[in-house]
Amino acid sequence: MDRDELLLHASSFGAAAVAYDEHRPDYAQAAVRWALKPAPGPRVLDLGAGTGKLTSTLVTLGAEVIAVEPDPAMLTELRRSLPDVRALSGSAEAIPLPDASVDAVLAGNAMHWFDMAVAGPEIARVLAPNGVLAGLWNVMDDGAEWVAGLARVSGTAAIGPRDTPTSWRAETADMHLPKCGGAARFGSPEQAEFPHGQRRTADSLVATLATRAGMLLMPEQERDATLARIRAFLAHRPETARGEFTLPMLTGVLRVGRL
Repeated sequence: MDRDELLLHASSFGAAAVAYDEHRPDYAQAAVRWALKPAPGPRVLDLGAGTGKLTSTLVTLGAEVIAVEPDPAMLTELRRSLPDVRALSGSAEAIPLPDASVDAVLAGNAMHWFDMAVAGPEIARVLAPNGVLAGLWNVMDDGAEWVAGLARVSGTAAIGPRDTPTSWRAETADMHLPKCGGAARFGSPEQAEFPHGQRRTADSLVATLATRAGMLLMPEQERDATLARIRAFLAHRPETARGEFTLPMLTGVLRVGRL
């Protein structure tokens, strides 16, 4: 995906900000604790915070959180749902914070949108000495047979390579590095996975998948056909056909220290 296409995908969520806030999952608390364990203090920047899914978990865990989000509609939802959190307009490439002002920078399902050639130096700038950068991704556990089947039916626009445990590690292992060369500003990466889950119905799972960037950018007729195919699959699976069920998930974490 070239830079223009990446920016198009990254900017697609604002049109679905309310649905994103309603349907996207939070993050496993154990994953967030692990991400923050080496941090030298409690000050945390949630970068590319969206509507505040990760922000909320950080607040629950007692972190001193600042949220930064570039999309005005997403930022509006974050401020509505978390009015006591300091939430700023900004991006990974232009962080509106002073030097060495946070102990950790976390990004929930967002680091893959960053231009790390620019964002890497910015993140390193705002991190205190020995600070931590961590990306978190919620992935659907395709070790469950019905989830593997759903991934096949849905196609990569709805469930892509970062969305299942079989490939998220490879897809995210060097996410902290610039894609065009240049010096690394962070140490060796560590990755870990933590059990998670989300209560869904067939309808709410369809609505969740409809908030993926690839789905939002699809031509309407193709999107409708894809969602109808997903809905039909869920209606014929015993695990998902009736009432609520738990969508088996993992929260995967990539953690690196600032050099």
